Amino acid sequence: MSGDRTRDEAEAWWSTAIIAMRPGEIRLRGHDVRDLIGNVDLVSMIWLMTRGSLPRPEEARLLEAALVAGVDHGPQAPSIAIARMAITCGVGINGAMASAVNTLGDVHGGAGEQALGLYERIIAVSDALDGDVEAAAQAVIAEEKAAGRHYMPGFGHRFHPLDPRAPRLLSLVDRAVAEGVVAGRHAQAGRAVEAVLARGREKPVPMNIDGITAIVYGELGFPGPLARGLFILSRSIGILSHAYEQSLEGARNKGPLPRAMTWRYTGENGFDEGGSGGAGGEA
Repeated sequence: MSGDRTRDEAEAWWSTAIIAMRPGEIRLRGHDVRDLIGNVDLVSMIWLMTRGSLPRPEEARLLEAALVAGVDHGPQAPSIAIARMAITCGVGINGAMASAVNTLGDVHGGAGEQALGLYERIIAVSDALDGDVEAAAQAVIAEEKAAGRHYMPGFGHRFHPLDPRAPRLLSLVDRAVAEGVVAGRHAQAGRAVEAVLARGREKPVPMNIDGITAIVYGELGFPGPLARGLFILSRSIGILSHAYEQSLEGARNKGPLPRAMTWRYTGENGFDEGGSGGAGGEA
């Protein structure tokens, strides 16, 4: 009896509805892995593992489109730059990827989750305003500004006057709405934010990749934390690609600046003008 109780306690230590396993058999969310292999695509597996059921094909296509859109934005993105620098330090592909993923926080990587939260607040307020989404967006944005938050997550971009990924994805959402795949309420909220932010401005503040992928994930029923996780999954593809490419160059200890350039020293007793701001060694 004592042995049975000990085993029960051990088995209950980690309880999960995700996987069942015993010698010679693996079941994922109740599906035999042998039935999944070769029959279910990776995007549908992401849905199955995070949501507990397989998506409809049209849902999987929309999710895949959002994942494709977010894979990379070049070495100017901190996560990509860090992956490339880390691989030159000899940490290996896993260390480079982990270093990069660990930078995807609230500022770089978390805006999609924040935008989804913004949309859902707007949807809730619009329900109280008999469906007036733009009035709801105006009210929520006013609350944000009153709290000192003048940046709306998911809108505006440092490099793109118009993020080329947003209109394409939004058109796919519109198609999914027309086909009855999704309801379109998050898309309405996103467009309302864009309209409110454009008022009184010469240049609009258009939706960016975080704003549009938040629409997709919200329309498909993913909660905020999973929206961030899905972005990280997507961006990990770019991180892997850049880390591997950098590894082929054979560079060692590649820093954020070319070796001939150094940083600006702002303290006392620096070098004369025109001198070096710091040493260029490998340490």
